[in-house]
Amino acid sequence: MSESLGKLIDGSESSLRAFLDNLPGVDKVGAEGRAAMLGTRSIKTTSKARAIDLAISMVDLTTLEGADTPGKVRSLCAKALRPDPTDLTVPHVGAICVYNDMVKIARDYLDSIGGQSIPVAAVSTAFPSGRASMEVKLRDTQDAIESGASEIDMVIDRGAFLSGKFGLVFDEIREIKALCGETAHLKVILETGELATYDNVRKASYLAMLAGADFIKTSTGKVAPAATPPVVLVMLEAVRDFFSLTGKRIGVKPAGGIRTTKDAIKQLVLVNETTGPEWLTPKLFRIGASALLNDLLMQRMKLRNGRYSSANYVTVD
Repeated sequence: MSESLGKLIDGSESSLRAFLDNLPGVDKVGAEGRAAMLGTRSIKTTSKARAIDLAISMVDLTTLEGADTPGKVRSLCAKALRPDPTDLTVPHVGAICVYNDMVKIARDYLDSIGGQSIPVAAVSTAFPSGRASMEVKLRDTQDAIESGASEIDMVIDRGAFLSGKFGLVFDEIREIKALCGETAHLKVILETGELATYDNVRKASYLAMLAGADFIKTSTGKVAPAATPPVVLVMLEAVRDFFSLTGKRIGVKPAGGIRTTKDAIKQLVLVNETTGPEWLTPKLFRIGASALLNDLLMQRMKLRNGRYSSANYVTVD
């Protein structure tokens, strides 16, 4: 937090409420119209090829199912490192995202196959509901870090936020960030599908950034609607304006509902036109997805070969 903001916001309920309640409201019609307009941008062949590789490098390849097995996680790690084993020019993905009990399996296997540069992200703090004591949330996070997670995707207490308990949400994020320290980046999941309004999305974005988030993330992927373009636009505007206030760049991670190359490219256009090209890097923009990578690979093959390959050319995850 900048010195000027630090003077305004001391972490108390009153200072947080004064700041958040004075944020300008979101023009709903304007946000939806701009997101829709940017979604019509046409990307030509050469630019499309670069956009596809960039999108691949930004994917947090995710499996968050109760039926996950060590074998499935290892297979996903192999795909993360070599998305297309027949074409070694394809970049590796941004991260692997799994539940806590799969973190060590993912980290050990990635290290064994030369994937040391691919971080393992763990969903934490009683994901996806966030309904647990702070003691449990801290233990959950510590367990993930000790198992090798270098990124923590925590969920906020949406009930507390919607009840106006901004100080409680702020304190939880700050405590988790303190536990992460320099060991792990903290992505704060807002679960925008439960926040009801764009104004709440903007307030939650600022609250997370003020408390120390390294990234703000739309969704758990378990609640609809998830990463809609207008919601992502509002969050991108928030990180852009936060950078103007503080000089600190915060990342954004849309997750949920981004399944096709067209969806991914729309996200990249939103980033470029809202925050600028500085955010077009896996260090500041990620896409949480499971099915997206296959479509990106299929489209990449189409650009390379001039025809669509069979779906059998990519693995079913």
